[in-house]
Amino acid sequence: MARVRIGAVGYLNARPLVFGLERRADRFEIRFDVPSECARLLRNGVTDLGLVPAVEFLQDAEYRIVPGVAVASKGPVESVALYARRPIAEVTSIALDRSSNTSAMLVRVLSAARWRIDPTFVEAAPNLEAMTAGCDAALMIGDPALFAQHEALGLEKIDLGAEWTAFTGLPFVWAFWAGRSGALAPADIDVLQAARDAGVEGIDAIAHAHAAGDDGRRERIAAYLRNRIRYHLDGEFVEGLRRFYALASGLGLAPSRSPAFYD
Repeated sequence: MARVRIGAVGYLNARPLVFGLERRADRFEIRFDVPSECARLLRNGVTDLGLVPAVEFLQDAEYRIVPGVAVASKGPVESVALYARRPIAEVTSIALDRSSNTSAMLVRVLSAARWRIDPTFVEAAPNLEAMTAGCDAALMIGDPALFAQHEALGLEKIDLGAEWTAFTGLPFVWAFWAGRSGALAPADIDVLQAARDAGVEGIDAIAHAHAAGDDGRRERIAAYLRNRIRYHLDGEFVEGLRRFYALASGLGLAPSRSPAFYD
């Protein structure tokens, strides 16, 4: 049987979902990229399955979601944020981290539906100082957002996970495994769900591996993965995903579609 070609996100918050998958070279061939690149590779057929931004699902009616597995949050997420030089009500321009798709869409949704602003959006490389030199605010995601030294730049951090939950009362789903219909066998889904469970159990080991011997950093990583990120996709998490899709569609930012899962 041909191996399943997987595109995974290299950020810390995704590590628990790929925990141990590298040891399944008999079944999976894995590469790591930023979220937007994972989406592009899946869209172009370079990979069979991708840990893709939630908005990527809306781009192809053939896409199916692996049930029960996600990178999600309820309340503050810490690693997806808008960094602003002025109060959000006064923001007229926002630089969007070009490695993001879902977070960029969320900024647009919150701008229109929660903050009631109509800023100019500019895509940019994820460099906080450069982004905020030319715009009132900047979107950063992943590890660069988690460890950004924004206070030194005089910036306010607006946590997008917290903003979404305050607005809707629901969790936010940032990413999940998705592929086209027929790309996975039921046994593959079982392995992906088992990897999730092993990764949640292995958070301390993941934190140790990424802390480079810094105990303070290790503790922060472990707390972030354990307390801020959720890895299951069910119940209110699916409802949060539906709400996001409905708002994006209602604002004319995305096509209308409901989540569809592998059997």
